[in-house]
Amino acid sequence: MMVEGAVIVDAGRSASAWLGTKAIRRIVLASADAGLRERLKRSLSGMRWEVYEATGGAEAMAKMDVVQPEALLVDSWLPDLEVGEFAVQVSALYPEVDMVRIDGSAEGRAKSPRRNELLHALREAQDVSGGDTAAWNAAPMVVPSGFCLMSEPVRRAEPTLALPEMVGESAVMRELSRLIRLVAPRSTTVLIEGETGSGKEVVAKAIHRLSDRASKAFVVLNCAAIPEALLEAELFGHTRGAFTGAVQSRTGRIEAAHGGTLFLDEIGEMPPALQAKMLRFLECGELQRVGDNESIRVDVRVIAATHQPLEKRSEEGAFRLDLYHRLAVFPIEVPALRDRMEDLELLAEHILTQMGQKMPRKKLCGAAMSRLGEHRWPGNVRELMHVLERATILAGDLPEISAEEIRFHKATR
Repeated sequence: MMVEGAVIVDAGRSASAWLGTKAIRRIVLASADAGLRERLKRSLSGMRWEVYEATGGAEAMAKMDVVQPEALLVDSWLPDLEVGEFAVQVSALYPEVDMVRIDGSAEGRAKSPRRNELLHALREAQDVSGGDTAAWNAAPMVVPSGFCLMSEPVRRAEPTLALPEMVGESAVMRELSRLIRLVAPRSTTVLIEGETGSGKEVVAKAIHRLSDRASKAFVVLNCAAIPEALLEAELFGHTRGAFTGAVQSRTGRIEAAHGGTLFLDEIGEMPPALQAKMLRFLECGELQRVGDNESIRVDVRVIAATHQPLEKRSEEGAFRLDLYHRLAVFPIEVPALRDRMEDLELLAEHILTQMGQKMPRKKLCGAAMSRLGEHRWPGNVRELMHVLERATILAGDLPEISAEEIRFHKATR
């Protein structure tokens, strides 16, 4: 429960519960333009609206969960989400929220009884801007009868669906970016599946960056890198004297991720006994440090990753089926590099550019690029990085990498 003024607000109630309460007029305003947000907020506040600002789509979605607004004003461009997809998602999740774009056009079926006030605020924001061509042009706005607005925001170029972390323009990478954008604003548990070296941790970091937890910790635990005897204490923490060598209490990775995101890499390697304890945590949000009888409640979003066919292993009894279903609420498959070879040149250029920050930037000659294209890449993007680093070293002071410097690791015979 939250208290706002004299009104007690239950964040769990649906948006429709507030539509008839005249004392509360909540609106979420999503725009990366701070000046535009300020002008709209000033106008809307004068009409007794409670304005909740968001600089992007992910932040707006997070605020809508808590605020339960009557309306949403969204800019024609957002820095993190494609506006069309954002509108579809909002309409599906909040069908009773009146969503209006900054150009005055409405999305969805809902209509606030005070939509005219929103359009009036848009007109005032335009007037104050003084016709600034960076924000407005002279095209007419789409408004109801009785309102005449003189201009609409300039149509800024819509961003591509790809995310900065997701290098590539192939269909599978654009789909991957779309899924990341959809799930990031939620606290939904995500299971990332894909071959070793395909970039599962990169996907997890992208989800965290686009979430409302982005300012909090992103904690990583590789379940395959820690001995089984120490994994429980590493994950859940322990008290002093809980076991031999525990000379002081220690906070576990879950607790360290409070408010943020916990990334469990190679979750398929988690021991069966610990799987049961992990399942309990996911279900109730509470943990017990090793050697402690008291429970600690934490707020953590869990993202897990595996290169194993976890569903198949669950059916075979090698992994808890109930834990698998609890982790795979929103599964994401990261494509292997061989399945998106059209991205190879972009990836190679991106990797060489990153390497060029610490050493002279090198280029690939045509023959070298052709040699890369002939390889099947069993090690995926990680293997590509190693091959290019090796080639950069072999090229010495030469500015260009030749085909002779492209050498692949030979499998052990």
